[in-house]
Parts: sequence; structure tokens; C-alpha cells
Amino acid sequence: MKSKYLFLDFDGVLHPDRYSLSNYDPDRVFRSNEVFSQAPVLAGLITEFPCQIIISSSWRFTYNLDEMKEKLPKVIAKNVVGVTGDAYIGPYPRYNEIQEYLISRNKSLYAWRALDDSKIEFPNGCTDLILCDPNTGIASKQIQELKKWLQK
Repeated sequence: MKSKYLFLDFDGVLHPDRYSLSNYDPDRVFRSNEVFSQAPVLAGLITEFPCQIIISSSWRFTYNLDEMKEKLPKVIAKNVVGVTGDAYIGPYPRYNEIQEYLISRNKSLYAWRALDDSKIEFPNGCTDLILCDPNTGIASKQIQELKKWLQK
């Protein structure tokens, strides 16, 4: 069975977008109880259905991999295997960053999903995108969709 890759955004997924790095001083954000407030929802699923997680969040431009893993719940952090690379300039940037990550590692045929809150970052009709509401982050609808994929 092939590995499954989950590309994980933070802002608008693990917490509401209003707590994003672009809106707040990062040190102040981490003292808030609301940053990563939805992470336990994802952690519960990952405990039951592990997958390899790649951070696709723009936080990768501020923090290195180890720093980001330290901020995540341990059950999520232990499944993080990497981050996407340089920012893509052009249409569907997040999608193209994911494709570059997979191609550069000879994983382009592997199953993947992206948990993200920005539809514009992906081509229309992208079936690999699990879209979150940026006002709430990941919720039961996205968990059910992710669980269905992970169970296959």
C-alpha cells in the first residue's frame, strides 16, 4: 500500500484565520489559547489513522521545521515529515508547491490531500483539496472527508 500524504495549512485550518501570522505578532499569538485551537480535532483522527504530514502553511517562511513541530500537538508533530519549498509565483500557488514537493521526491503518483482554507490556491474542481472554513478551521465535515480517504 502506498503512503498517504496530508499537506497541512495552519491559518484557517488549525485555528480561525484571524489568528494568522500575518495579523499578529507570532510571539503574542502563541500565548493565546485560540492558536491551534482546532488541532486536537485533527490529532484525534491522526491517532486512529496515521499518515505522513507535510506542512504547506506559509508559517514555513517564518519558522523552521523543528520550531513548527514544537508548536503542534505531539501526535501531529510525530507524523510531520517535511515542508513544501519555495513560494510559487503564478496561478494556484499552493497546488503547484505541493506538486513540486511530490515530483522532487518521486512521489507524484502517491495519494495526497490538502487541508486548506484557500480555494483560490488550487485549480477549480481539485478533488485533493479538503476545504476548511477560514472562520472556524477544521470541523466535523472535513474530519469525515479526511477519515473516509484515510480508511481506503
